[in-house]
Formats: sequence, structure tokens, C-alpha cells
Amino acid sequence: MKWTKKSIPDLKGKIIVVTGGNSGLGFEAVKMFAEKNATVVLATRNLKNGNAAKERILQDVAKANIDVLQLDLADFNSIENFTTEFKSKYDKLDVLLNNAGVMWCPYSETKDGLESQMGVNHFGHFKLTALLIDSLKLVKGARVVTVSSIGHRRGKIDFENLMYNETSYNPNQAYYNSKLANLLFTYELQRKFEEHGLDIISVAAHPGGSNTNLMRHVKKKWSFILLKPIFLLVAQSAAKGTLPEVRASVDSKVKGGEYYGPKGMLGEAGGYPQLVESIPASHSKEDAKRLWDMSEEITGTKYIFQ
Repeated sequence: MKWTKKSIPDLKGKIIVVTGGNSGLGFEAVKMFAEKNATVVLATRNLKNGNAAKERILQDVAKANIDVLQLDLADFNSIENFTTEFKSKYDKLDVLLNNAGVMWCPYSETKDGLESQMGVNHFGHFKLTALLIDSLKLVKGARVVTVSSIGHRRGKIDFENLMYNETSYNPNQAYYNSKLANLLFTYELQRKFEEHGLDIISVAAHPGGSNTNLMRHVKKKWSFILLKPIFLLVAQSAAKGTLPEVRASVDSKVKGGEYYGPKGMLGEAGGYPQLVESIPASHSKEDAKRLWDMSEEITGTKYIFQ
């Protein structure tokens, strides 16, 4: 049976944080959660854009309970400020949807000097999750959902050059590596939840091939221009592309350590969300532990599970 928007249960009483909630997949997820009565914290780097997104949703969902909070995943101070503000307003967290990301962008660094794709996609969410663990522990069956990509299949974790430098930087490979890091993090987090006996699950999802503003850095490249008609023919809408992460967030049948993505005639590029498999490298416990230890050191954040 297809898992669709109609499959989302009533979410009244649930508090859900969606990073990057002002556009693309995140916007659609916020809207779907709000339609089902959740209180949704729309975390956004730009408050003006976040509030505009909220107003667009309210035009269609008048009852939507959406709180726009500022969060820049490229700035550790902003992440700390966001979690402080969140905890001052909410006494629990049911779902943390680590949705935000950057893709194939020109070389740049975060406020803390990290290569931006790994810095935002992995390290930013790693720190955010650590600082929200206390709020998640207050909810039986809370979830951390981290969005990866089909591109993780081309990822390689080189611990000697994890974040590149301006001369060695490859925008495509840096993105693929960050998406593999998302899965290593997801599975290691699940193992740690189990090790410490916490009633929280860690799950991953990917959107397949979806037409969102995440593609903005490649739309002017000649190769994309040539292939654009084919891409538009097969690409899913953001509303359909967000279904795997929404399912991972709210489906009662989801289990910790699972990975959801679209599945159809085009493989995992499109279709309705189903359980899918990630590459063997994503399940390397040795790499996951090494990345975890490095991430705690780089972010200056220790996970407190007890």
C-alpha cells in the first residue's frame, strides 16, 4: 500500500522542529505537520524568509501552529542560541527533523572555519542534535530524523582530508561525502540510544530526485542546462519528495536505524516512500565511531545520554 500524505496520523500535542523549514522539502514538511495539528518550529537562517513561509502556509492552513526561530547551521553560536530559545519556550521535543542542507556550492567556510557542505550538512546537525537530547529524552518514542541523499553512494570519508581546502575542493564530492556522514551519524546515534537504554530512535531518509532550490548552484552549468528537460521530466515535486522524511518522522511502524526513500520505476529516484538500503560503507562502525569522536571535538559538544 502506498504511503501518502493521507497516511500521516493526527499529530495534536506533538512538537516538531524542522531545520531549513522555509523552502523546498522543509517547507512541505512543515505544512504537512501543521495540517495534522502538530506544533511546528520552523528553524530558518533568515527570519524574513521564515516568516514569509509561515504566512504562505497560513493561507492554506489557517489553523497552523508554526513558530519561526532563527537557526544558522553554519554558525555554532547560532545553534547554541537556537537551542536556548527553544528550551525557554518548549518543555519537550517529539521529533527533530534534520532537513536543512547545502548542495554542490562553490567553496566557502562556515563561521567556525569548516568547509560549508560538511559544516552545515553534518557538523551543524550533529551539534544541534546533541544540544536537544535533553528535550528528546522527555518524550517516549521521540525521533531524530536526518536527511541524506542518493548521492551518499558516491561518498567517501577521508579522515585526512575530511573538509578539503580551497585548492583541493570538489563541490560534488564534498556533497556526497557529507551525505555519507549523515548516515554514519544516524546509525551510530541509534547504537548509542540502544546502548544507554533511551526510548528515542534515530532514522534516515532521502528525497530521491526532487525539484527544489537545493539545485540552485548547478542550474547555470552547461551540463545541467543540456539535461534540464530530462531532469524536469523525471524529478519529483518537493511535496512528493518530502514524503520519505515525513514518514520517517511520524509513521508508527518505523524502527530505529532504518532508512526511507522513494521507490518506483526509476529506482530510488522517484516514487512513494519505502524502506531502502544504504551502501555498506555507511554501516562501518569503525568509521562511524571515528567520525563521532572527531565531530565532538570539532563542535566542542559532548553528547549527554544519561
